[in-house]
Amino acid sequence: MNKVKIHFLGGAGTVTGSKFLIETAQQNMLVDCGMFQGLKNLRLMNWQPLPVDVSKIDVVLLTHGHLDHTGYLPKLVKEGFQGKIMGTAPTLSITSIILRDSGKIHEEEAKRANAEGYSKHSPALPFYTIKEAERAIDLFVQRERDTWNPLSKNVRFRFRYNGHILGATFIEMDIFGKRFVFSGDVGRINDPLLADPERPEWADFLFLESTYGLKLHPKEDVEGILIDLIKKTIAERGILIIPSFAVERLQTLMYLLWKLYKKRHIPNIPIFIDSPMGNEVLSVFENHADWHNLSLEECKAMCRHFEIITSYKDTWKTIDDPRPKIVIAGSGMVTGGRVLTYLKQRINLPSTRVLLVGFQAEGTRGRQLLEGAHEIKLFGKYLPVKAKISHLESLSAHADQFELLHWLANIKNFPEKVFLIHGEPTGLEALRVKIDDCFGWHTCIPQLHEVEEIIIA
Repeated sequence: MNKVKIHFLGGAGTVTGSKFLIETAQQNMLVDCGMFQGLKNLRLMNWQPLPVDVSKIDVVLLTHGHLDHTGYLPKLVKEGFQGKIMGTAPTLSITSIILRDSGKIHEEEAKRANAEGYSKHSPALPFYTIKEAERAIDLFVQRERDTWNPLSKNVRFRFRYNGHILGATFIEMDIFGKRFVFSGDVGRINDPLLADPERPEWADFLFLESTYGLKLHPKEDVEGILIDLIKKTIAERGILIIPSFAVERLQTLMYLLWKLYKKRHIPNIPIFIDSPMGNEVLSVFENHADWHNLSLEECKAMCRHFEIITSYKDTWKTIDDPRPKIVIAGSGMVTGGRVLTYLKQRINLPSTRVLLVGFQAEGTRGRQLLEGAHEIKLFGKYLPVKAKISHLESLSAHADQFELLHWLANIKNFPEKVFLIHGEPTGLEALRVKIDDCFGWHTCIPQLHEVEEIIIA
């Protein structure tokens, strides 16, 4: 008899903070190590030590590089983790960029809060520093996709292509003869930049994301919406601000706008990319052409069309530039990054348009804007929202309910148990009912800090 314990340390009952500890007599493995984002009670949990002995975790396996799957790594190391952190080459490259950028943002926010006195803490401290991020990066170990990697006599894993973002995978893990499958974030079918996700063929225990468990992506005329917004921005001599994730979403937006210009559907309006992290991710695209659909020549031609901002000084030059313009800046849910500076200066002007792209988690500024907030809090001050807010949901990098069911349909056996994770309560419950109707599988919704014990004969 072999015992496997699953600790749901994040991504349970909520979309963010993904952390799943698999405890066995031979190896202890953490799948993903993300930060909580959104609601304050979730963000505060980032500051609490994990309810497990971190020093006994042998390895961290990363499905992909997004902050809600990797952003807790420096804190994990600080708490005593000394093992290896494994992922595909592009995932580790992207995670390195994100952790360094996140450490820098944490340091800058703490410094600003102390200077302007808007924090309740004295002094305000960064969640982690760039130096602490580097300590985590030092533990990175690259692994190829589709290759089985032994961790002990009875434990092995492999990464499999999953779309979503560059380098993203789902993880198949064989433990004492049983197949455990962790979906990570499942990508879209017919993504402009990425191939369709591969699909698992067998799963005894399945851990499935449910971000869009309730929804189908609308069939939007993306090009038409962009053309209309750009024409109105030019007519009003305003600014179109697009908060964007630096990974994948930024590159997809660049690709779409570049294609529209090449087809002469939009004029040569200045387009600024104000995302130092996004600029670094472009180099990851160039270095890993086998993970996406663009050729190296297309990558370079696309980049030449945009004005890439690298310094904060140029951010202010762009704000003061009187021309109608488009600015794409991080972050995608308006939780931090350079986009906050633009919004602080322009959110109160009717000539400003804000285009939200993709999922906006509960408790984020992006969600507040999407739901029609009349004011927004930036850098400790409330500002009136006079800007016009638009939303493009179909550019989400997450599979919707139909695509999740399609991803499951390739599984040939009857799983012993399906755990729905990484979703909000309504999405989790809707997907649970749908899976029961379509497949009849035993599906449950674990709660945060729940521990599931599995006995394998």
